[in-house]
Order: sequence, then C-alpha cells, then structure tokens
Amino acid sequence: MITDGWKKSSYSNGEGGNCVEACAAGDIAGLRVQMRDTQYPGSGQLEVSSEEWMKLLAAASHT
Repeated sequence: MITDGWKKSSYSNGEGGNCVEACAAGDIAGLRVQMRDTQYPGSGQLEVSSEEWMKLLAAASHT
C-alpha cells in the first residue's frame, strides 16, 4: 500500500485536543482515505473510499 503521509486538519485547535489527521492510501483496488485521532494515533484508523471521503467533506461543510 502506498500512503501520502498524515495531514492534520486545519480546524484542529492548538491546545492538543480535537485533532484529526487524514492520509491518502492507494493500491490496486483504488484510492482510500484513512483518518485517525492525533491524540491516540495507535488506537486505530477509520478507512473510507475516496467517494465516501468527498461526501463526508461536503456534509461537514454544510454544518
């Protein structure tokens, strides 16, 4: 699997809380996006397709 490195959300606060990171990952099956909590990076990741990622961003921008 090829990854593009973790990127922290620009909406994360500077106090160390409420931080989310995302990472693009791809293989023969296609592009996927992984998300994790920056406070607990080893506690697991959520992975979605690039299509699901775009839907999540669109929904979040309407809140």
